[in-house]
Amino acid sequence: MAESYEKQTIERDTEVEKKIVVRVLSKIFGDHPMKALKLIKEGLSKEEIRAKTRQTVGVYDANFEVFAGEVFVLMGLSGSGKSTLMRCLNRLIEPTSGEIFIDGQDIMKLDDVGLLELRRKTASMVFQRFALFPHRTVISNVAFGLEIQGMAEQERLEKAQQVLDMVGLKQWANAYPDQLSGGMQQRVGLARALANDPDILLMDEAFSALDPLIRREMQGELLALQSKVNKTIIFVTHDLDEALRIGDRIALMKDGHIVQIGTPEDILTNPADEYVRKFVEDVDMTKILVAEGVMKKPAEAVALKEGPRVALRAMREAGISSIFVVDKERRLQGIVTAEDAFQAQEQGAKDLTEIVQSDVPLATPETPISELIPVLADSRFPVAVIDADRKLLGVIVRGALLAGMVKKAGEVQ
Repeated sequence: MAESYEKQTIERDTEVEKKIVVRVLSKIFGDHPMKALKLIKEGLSKEEIRAKTRQTVGVYDANFEVFAGEVFVLMGLSGSGKSTLMRCLNRLIEPTSGEIFIDGQDIMKLDDVGLLELRRKTASMVFQRFALFPHRTVISNVAFGLEIQGMAEQERLEKAQQVLDMVGLKQWANAYPDQLSGGMQQRVGLARALANDPDILLMDEAFSALDPLIRREMQGELLALQSKVNKTIIFVTHDLDEALRIGDRIALMKDGHIVQIGTPEDILTNPADEYVRKFVEDVDMTKILVAEGVMKKPAEAVALKEGPRVALRAMREAGISSIFVVDKERRLQGIVTAEDAFQAQEQGAKDLTEIVQSDVPLATPETPISELIPVLADSRFPVAVIDADRKLLGVIVRGALLAGMVKKAGEVQ
């Protein structure tokens, strides 16, 4: 991989914990929200409802689940309802109707004390504008939430220092916010949220105030940090590239309504409607699509113990000039070319041990296509797609890569 971190993939099956469950959630701003809800059900638009009732539709009929350890992105244009929806999750904004469950608990039934506990210990927020206290040192800012909780000074400072080490600000503990760059200030904000050791991080446009280069750096640092702490993260952004880069799944919003939920590849290759299609049409597909989407299943592979005659026959039947070699558990051993197999056959070789070449280009199912293009351009062999145990999962050749890109691009036109 080109970068030192790897985005974590959340497997959604019956064994994965549902951290957050939201059902038919709506938020109407105004004195008569039921009027607006009635008109929405009749099919009126957000603008028509505002003109008729002076009520503003913030969120309507939101339904989704967030899994433990997932980075779930709420994305949309300004006014789409993404920040409103996030603030409903900890009831900083009070929903008009619907249900919200966190760890199975109905937070709509929490009193003020319960909500305070939720915000302090379960779901911490990271804000766009850092929200640091200018008169406090960095370590004092990070320890602030622990101070509010009544933790002893020495204990909270030790914990704050541990989190500062984690976000790479160990040497800045005694500095003041105005001595730090924007990116460093945002890391202080992130550290402050992490100091409470919450299960959930709510990040509202957390990087949008940063310069583009620093913003991308912070995205990378967030992913690197996530691989260590494995928090459940709800991340709000209007930036499609940011959403595609960090999200395990994305909920795309328009006019208060969620129009599609899916993985980055789902959103790009199977847009739910014309709005989504227009939203993603200018994305560079090579940066998003991954090896798994274009690989072929490796039916053509031979065992190391088999002879060159068997390898040649398999290559001839498949119409290929080289073939991967695996052991009995299908772990990749290397590759054999037709030329080498023919020479070995002429010399009476009984197996492939002497001619197998181990220097094979490799990829994981999550490797971006953008990284495979130069590899295939410089290699005379196809790319072997393997898992963590080196088992052969698939094969990518130049033709399949180009065909896959054309097919995927065609699907989003």
